Amino acid sequence: MARRLHRVVVGALSVNGTGEGIQSELMRVALDVRATRQLSAGMKTYNRELASRLPEVAPDLEFIHFEHARNFSLQEQFALPRAMRRAGVELAHFLSQYTPLLPPRPYIVTIHDLIHLRFPQFFKAKVGPYYQTVVRFAATRAARIITDDPRTVGDLERYLGVKPANCRVIALGVEEYFLQPIAPYVAARPYILYVGNHREHKDLRTLFSAWSSLPHDTDLDLYLTGPDDFKGALADYQSPNRRILTLGDVSKERLAALYAGARALVHPALCEGFGLPMLEAMACGTLVIACTDAVPAVLEGATLRFTARDVAGLRSSLEQLGDEGLRSGLVNKGRSLARAMTWTRCARATVDVYREVLEEQR
Repeated sequence: MARRLHRVVVGALSVNGTGEGIQSELMRVALDVRATRQLSAGMKTYNRELASRLPEVAPDLEFIHFEHARNFSLQEQFALPRAMRRAGVELAHFLSQYTPLLPPRPYIVTIHDLIHLRFPQFFKAKVGPYYQTVVRFAATRAARIITDDPRTVGDLERYLGVKPANCRVIALGVEEYFLQPIAPYVAARPYILYVGNHREHKDLRTLFSAWSSLPHDTDLDLYLTGPDDFKGALADYQSPNRRILTLGDVSKERLAALYAGARALVHPALCEGFGLPMLEAMACGTLVIACTDAVPAVLEGATLRFTARDVAGLRSSLEQLGDEGLRSGLVNKGRSLARAMTWTRCARATVDVYREVLEEQR
């Protein structure tokens, strides 16, 4: 069982196996990098980018990747922690809230957000009890909680009883690909872009209503990534001068071109842990218009913001797209922020938390 669950990573070297019997004087850190179906695209990006950079910034640590165990399964609850213990790890880091009830201690958990508890009406009834039992138990026993934004620290205390002193805020990063010069997508008409899933808390209704209420002579299409799962409802918002285009899943290369060609990325979500599309768009030199409650503190000064569910406020922001002075100022701020917010910086800050916890065990 353990042999199928993980592999050992030493520097740039990966060795398939149980981790038992490997001759190494390095301190071992377990990384739960499972890309299960419950993880959002942003969470999977976090797992991949962080795990790939940790060996580069901490060559004195040995990282063991645990890659297989379905969420909510007996394998997750029993085989996964047993494999970690057998591997002789001195610290475990669960990169999402999906953890065993009894992981090896000490351990760290990354919790990006508590959207499921802030907006329970948008999720299945069984989700809340899972957070209030498994997630609460794991979070309150963790040596540290890593989260993306100071706002989530308050949510962790309010909903799960986590002590703020045990939380460490580490902003996410942007892939280097989005920072390089990118040829913009050439469209027949100007367009604004939405990137993300279409769940209720993303509040696409406010975006559709604000966009469709623009003056009739406004030539501005709306592009949406993801599937056309609106069951014909989009027809109510369109007009001869404006279309909504659903693009399906797009590659990183096409996404970067879409960012670069857009008049703005619009992010109307009621809440976010971080909101990677906003940072990616800034890296590509694109204006970001977003709901105030979805913008992480580190990006606040580089976004044009509106109040949650405020159709008139979002429409007003869209009407400012022609203000080139405002636009260029925010775009320049966003680019500057994005250049500094690398995944390597995120990895270094994460290793600092590892060392803090490991030092406490001595």
